[in-house]
Formats: sequence, C-alpha cells, structure tokens
Amino acid sequence: MDPFIRIEGRAYPLGRPNIDTDTIIAAKWLKTISRKGLGKAAFETVRSEPGNVFNDPRFKDAPIIIAGENFGCGSSREHAAWAMIDMGIRVIIAPSFSDIFAGNAFRNGILTVTLSEDQVNCLLRAAEQQPITVDLETCTIATPSDWYRFEIEPFRQDCLLKGFDEIAITLELDVTIAVYEAQRELDTPWIFRKVI
Repeated sequence: MDPFIRIEGRAYPLGRPNIDTDTIIAAKWLKTISRKGLGKAAFETVRSEPGNVFNDPRFKDAPIIIAGENFGCGSSREHAAWAMIDMGIRVIIAPSFSDIFAGNAFRNGILTVTLSEDQVNCLLRAAEQQPITVDLETCTIATPSDWYRFEIEPFRQDCLLKGFDEIAITLELDVTIAVYEAQRELDTPWIFRKVI
C-alpha cells in the first residue's frame, strides 16, 4: 500500500445515504481476482444517471468521496474497496459506515472518516467549489474556509501512515519471529526432527 499522510484535491459530493456495495461495484464484476481495472465499473448505476457527480468534469480524478450515512452497507465484497482504489479514491467521509466495509477499506489503504451529519453537509457544500485537504498525521480535514478534527484508532492511523498491510506488519516482526522459531527448535527438537 502507498503511505497515506495528506490527500488534497476535489471531492465527489455524493451525499447519498445507504450506498451499498452493489452500488459501488455490481455483482457481475466479482468474477475477477485482479484488483486492476475495476475502477471503470465503480458506481456504474450512479454513472448512468444524467448529471451525476462521477461524470462531472469538475470532480475528475477526485481522491475523496463525501457521502451520506451508512456508506458501504450490504454484502461484504472486498471488490468494492478494490474498485474505489482503482478509481483513485483514498478517503471517504460520511456520518457512518458499515463495519465490514470500513475494515475492507482500511485493509486496502482507504481512510474512512466519520463526521457528524452537520459537518458532512458543510463539506458537501464546500466540495461543490473548493478543494479539501485531509491530513492523517493531525487528523484534520480542511477547506479554504473551515476545518474539522476526526478520530481514528491509533493502530489504523499508524498502518495507513506507513502504508502497511497485514503482510508488511508481519514482516516488521521478522527478527522476533526468527528468534522465536530458533528457540522453539531448541526447546522441542522432536518436532523438528526430519523423518527419513
């Protein structure tokens, strides 16, 4: 994963509540095990609507989505996070998230920020004309005229700042694991005896 420190740019002012994972990526796209290329299929049904934010040139390649409550509800498809990463999304701001979706987003390098509905509404209005900055080190979101603080679990913050996924976290402990395995072989040699 790429380290996440600060994301700046326009934000898609989606604003809709109850965006489910089928809206994010339809089931017909779940046959692939590749993470590449799913961005073109992300929000397919929304993109088919006239005047939608994803086809608005003002928000082209925006790295942020501002949504309504209960974002990512529905089935637990990790493809939803893959599709958003592939389309360049690094941050989703909403009043609430599905727990499973928020976990999948985190494991794929997407920051989910929970703010109050009033704060989200202010950001939706600002996003129509202004860029937004999300700073993970200071846990702040800023527009040219406002700023907000958000909370994140320290473990998740540290992983995102370092760009660590589960494999990288494990590899960070490789010396400790090697010492443990060497000691275990000394303590229980019969387990490690080769059978001929």
